[in-house]
Amino acid sequence: MSLFHRKPKQSDDTSMHGVRLITATEPKNVIAEQFRTVRTNIEFSAVDKTLKTILFTSSEQSEGKSTVATNTAVTWAQQGKKVLLIDADMRRPTLHATFSFPNTQGLSSILAGNADLQDTVHPTVIKNLAALTSGPIPPNPADLLNSKRMHTLLETVQAQYDVVVLDVPPLLSVTDSQLLSASVDGVILVVRQGVAQRVDVQRSVELLKMSKATLLGYVLNDVEPKHGHGYGYGYGYGYGYGYGYGYESKAKSK
Repeated sequence: MSLFHRKPKQSDDTSMHGVRLITATEPKNVIAEQFRTVRTNIEFSAVDKTLKTILFTSSEQSEGKSTVATNTAVTWAQQGKKVLLIDADMRRPTLHATFSFPNTQGLSSILAGNADLQDTVHPTVIKNLAALTSGPIPPNPADLLNSKRMHTLLETVQAQYDVVVLDVPPLLSVTDSQLLSASVDGVILVVRQGVAQRVDVQRSVELLKMSKATLLGYVLNDVEPKHGHGYGYGYGYGYGYGYGYGYESKAKSK
């Protein structure tokens, strides 16, 4: 039996209009504080090493991975760290729409050998935050993400930035995330209440283990405590905390 009971149809709203940057526009909002909690818990999950490359993914579409990745990246920039946000979802990109950037060149252009990093990274209106859009949608995104050029790019940006956040496609839709997951310092799995199915999340965790990826934890998105929706952070699947308005916590057990 699935843990959640509903799965709405895919919406293209995020792809068309980008994500809501609540951490930048409403930094005192309780949801912005929840994203800062996500950031802090990610930092605490690395006891013996520095996390520089963090990959955000989900099991399926419409779970909010781009919203969580982008807003968490903003909180690191607000902390004073030099941050690069990469839209590595070359199938359904959103970053260019969020910041109203052109997407004629980007990650796909670099990996195809048609552009250089310094010519494609955009400064954003948020201090300390730079963005690398997906670029034109290529016919072979998985091959590009698993290429030597991608590994070289990751080495280059790690030397230039304090934190590199990658927004990648859902694990169960395509192989992109699985191929890239072992090349980063840690993976965050975004799980949306009412969309994610227990079996899908379990399969996603299995795929990450097969890839020898470091799963840092999950963000339980769109939690419904008494006072509204929000974002939570936990370790493993089936147990964590979802924070809603009023900072009320609600345990999620199997």
